[in-house]
Amino acid sequence: MALVEELIKEGYLKTPGIIEAFKKIKRVDFLPQDLKDLAELNEALPIGYGQTISQPLVVAFMLELLEPKEGEKILDIGSGSGWTSALLGEIVGEKGKVVAIEVVPELKEFGEKNNSKYNFIEKGRVQFICVDGSKGYEKEAPFDKILVSATAIKIPDPWKKQLKIGGRIVTPIDSSIFLFTKKSEKEFEQIEYPGFVFVPLIEK
Repeated sequence: MALVEELIKEGYLKTPGIIEAFKKIKRVDFLPQDLKDLAELNEALPIGYGQTISQPLVVAFMLELLEPKEGEKILDIGSGSGWTSALLGEIVGEKGKVVAIEVVPELKEFGEKNNSKYNFIEKGRVQFICVDGSKGYEKEAPFDKILVSATAIKIPDPWKKQLKIGGRIVTPIDSSIFLFTKKSEKEFEQIEYPGFVFVPLIEK
């Protein structure tokens, strides 16, 4: 819990619903066995296959930008360990849904198994799919929000198309985090927050 308190104190966690999710969804439940004792560290940790579980500070920052709400349908691209998917699953509640996309089959299974500790899979609150994240997920579109945990070179068109008007995309591009807000079918507003490091988005 010390980690969550630290993130609140430093101003990274502000919204009550997001703070509540951070307290309830334990990072330790999403780590490989040999790294469980490092759960309270505020840094990214390896989960195999060249991927990481993101630094808590970065996850907090991105979720605050995303502004997830109860009842929303959210696409989580590059779900990895499933931690962000579970945090979002907790926030959207029983009327909401999180579609978690992971291109590495072993990690898709790892994330799914981790989420089932919270009954999110059984309840249909979080659904894991093994596909190329750069194409989004047409079948469940449109989405209220899209969260991306791997860095792209630019924002792929399918993401833009699959987002509702008024919706938000939070994604790393190079070493910045970008917030895109969809103003109309063609128009997006963007804000850049520089100075972050992410693993690259794997495309098939």
